[in-house]
Amino acid sequence: MDTTIKPLVTVPKAEFSEKLYSTLIWGGILAALAWGFFPAEINRMVELWTNRANMAEKIMDYSSADFRHWHQYLRAMLETIQMAVWGSVLAVIFSVPFGLLSAANITPQWLRFPTRRLMDSFRAINELIFALVFVSAVGLGPLAGVLALTVHTTGTLAKLFSEAVEAIDTRPVEGIRATGAGKLQEIVYGVIPQVLPLWTSYSLYRYEANVRAATVLGIVGAGGIGFYLFDAMRAFKYDVTTAIVLIIIVAVTLTDMLSQVLRNVIIDGSNHKQLIAYLLMIGTLVLVIELALADIIPLDFLFKAVS
Repeated sequence: MDTTIKPLVTVPKAEFSEKLYSTLIWGGILAALAWGFFPAEINRMVELWTNRANMAEKIMDYSSADFRHWHQYLRAMLETIQMAVWGSVLAVIFSVPFGLLSAANITPQWLRFPTRRLMDSFRAINELIFALVFVSAVGLGPLAGVLALTVHTTGTLAKLFSEAVEAIDTRPVEGIRATGAGKLQEIVYGVIPQVLPLWTSYSLYRYEANVRAATVLGIVGAGGIGFYLFDAMRAFKYDVTTAIVLIIIVAVTLTDMLSQVLRNVIIDGSNHKQLIAYLLMIGTLVLVIELALADIIPLDFLFKAVS
């Protein structure tokens, strides 16, 4: 009697073309890694261990923090966050039309190609370069930083938005088209509802990234805390650098937490109470900082304690 258990489902073997494509892809990745191994000095990675004493010595230089000028640092950090908020909001506004114009499934080639190349240029140029250009136009200050973040972020979000549009289910759009609706109605009622969760997630992520990016725009005079950070590093003031970096870390952490709660509320429809509590906490913190900067309430004792 044959007791061999026969499989219920037979898994088809991969075709030769699929194997060939897989081999070419993995071979290309390995070839790219091998090509850049020595130019990127990956062979020197062992020096992280052999020179660990040097790293430990450098880290000890940053073991203390000087918060004597905390008024300046907090005011600059608030300005940095305000720059990131405005830069992100303006970028989202511009990215919606540019993202739709870059999508292959709703925009013709003659219009899509130049739009994508324009977004490529926005994305390829660093925020610092844009900040230098805008400083020459509007002068020193946060406005140049806001414009730089807006342009660069628009290039990034437009690409992400267009890829989300290209991945939609076409059946709802076709159904709306069958009713005699126009192109704009197809987009508003058939495309936007499908991509809105992804667009929201991408926008929140870019806001987090913009908070980090805005911290260095002050190097070229585009506002924010970057000016103080660059000045402290250039003067080898390690304790001042540590104080500024700690403020940046706290701000970025709070931003990340807020983005996570917002994402859950907008996409999943949950954590409404947590969002309210968090917004109250952030609002109270900002109010306390503003009152402290106006010398209405004292906070010197707090920063002396952590110095």
